[in-house]
Amino acid sequence: MPNPVLQLKDVSIFQGNNLVLSDVNVEINKGDFVYLIGKTGSGKSSFMKTLYGDLALTEGEGNIVDYDLRKLKEKDIPFLRRKLGVVFQDFKLLTDRTINDNLLFVLKATGWKDKSKMKTRIEEVLDKVAMKTKGFKFPHELSGGEQQRVAIARALLNNPELILADEPTGNLDPQTSIEVMEVLQEINKNGNTILMATHDYALLLKYPSKTLKCDENQIFEVVQRKG
Repeated sequence: MPNPVLQLKDVSIFQGNNLVLSDVNVEINKGDFVYLIGKTGSGKSSFMKTLYGDLALTEGEGNIVDYDLRKLKEKDIPFLRRKLGVVFQDFKLLTDRTINDNLLFVLKATGWKDKSKMKTRIEEVLDKVAMKTKGFKFPHELSGGEQQRVAIARALLNNPELILADEPTGNLDPQTSIEVMEVLQEINKNGNTILMATHDYALLLKYPSKTLKCDENQIFEVVQRKG
């Protein structure tokens, strides 16, 4: 039985008064790895923002990790985001504190209280992205690829039901992109569901998976040709 973590039905997505995407019907099930592709300006970011509550959903039906996007209130958004892990292109790490303290900040902000549990959780997620020995460093002491690994670790802190990765390799060179992609693949194998916006088509060829495309105000599934 498929177990949907995201279902959108007849959805229209607006940025202000502008219609960005219309008639969107998408379903992502637990354990899926899904790409979201499309040219710059085709609506990928607006789509992502709607999913994590930055843009309100006003038309159609939308459910994500048991939240009804149509009924989402301002006060629900922090709780929604605890069930989502969001990975940004530009890492969004706090530059004035170490990696461990970056992760600690998120745990405290999301209601963790027990110091030893927080310490253990930070070690666990850094271990998953092969950064366990770098927790004492500051973001500026890490390479772009390492910072993105930390951003992925941060997204994993609260065991999210869905990880939204918005161009996670956008600022990285090809080799580093592959290393970050390997991390995401590994996390997906461990049962995390991932939706990744990208325009790095080399990654799609190397790691083929279900692909959604934004084009001409629509989102549709692209069937990848095998070999």
